[in-house]
Amino acid sequence: MTILDGKKVSNDIKEEIADHVKSMVSKGEKVPHLAAILVGSDGASMTYVNAKVKACERIGFKSTLIELPEYTSEEELLEEIHALNTNDDIDGFIVQLPLPKQIDEQKVLMAVDPNKDVDGFHPTNVGRMTLDLPTFLPATPYGIMELLERYQIETSGKNVVVMGRSHIVGRPMSILMSQKRKAGDATVTVVHSRSKNLEEITKSADIIVAAIGISEFLTGDMVKEDVVIIDVGITRVPDATKKNGYRLAGDVEFESVSKKASYITPVPGGVGPMTIAMLLKNTLLARERHLL
Repeated sequence: MTILDGKKVSNDIKEEIADHVKSMVSKGEKVPHLAAILVGSDGASMTYVNAKVKACERIGFKSTLIELPEYTSEEELLEEIHALNTNDDIDGFIVQLPLPKQIDEQKVLMAVDPNKDVDGFHPTNVGRMTLDLPTFLPATPYGIMELLERYQIETSGKNVVVMGRSHIVGRPMSILMSQKRKAGDATVTVVHSRSKNLEEITKSADIIVAAIGISEFLTGDMVKEDVVIIDVGITRVPDATKKNGYRLAGDVEFESVSKKASYITPVPGGVGPMTIAMLLKNTLLARERHLL
């Protein structure tokens, strides 16, 4: 069993981007500038955004963090987005999800300029991805594809089961895995919480992407020998043996599934670091598009 080390691969990608940025600086070119909007003080969101800002500093990107209070209105947030859309110094930006309940997430995502949408969530970019045209790919699925490619895991003709149908992971993952690309060309089945004969489907899978949002849902008796496991989930599970009172768990019951898997991502240290690395890669792409 091989651990798919997302932390190591993401560091490799960051080093590659950092070298590219040094080359840009030596030519007198402007370095990429990533902005992030954070509304409220959700702990997980703050952790993610801070990690993105630190990653920018490490590779030589410029970064801007716009922090807004929890009570920010939808109109105020849309004004901030408009300001970033029209700011030529900003190459790409993200609006950290989830948003407070008074704000319509769909309206917010629609308001982002598709040319600066480095999260890849705007319908224009989703449509371009579906048609296999050049675009910003959603960072988490993009990171999974890169991980499969760098570990040279054969996907062509394989049975891939994607657990979960979210717009952020499940749906784009199923599209990318079915397309004619290096880490793709697979036969894809999407399952979710309402799917029947779930165990029968997962047992036939050569590769499983678990993004169903239920802690340790996929267990060893649901998979076959030599399966490749990509665990997207991350949840705090109470654990009295830990000093902080909890441990981080994915959507996969690691102990039982890892005994059968040929490759598996850990939680943490698997998909999470890859998501940040691919967001940076999208930002570099946005800067290069500005130069055209």
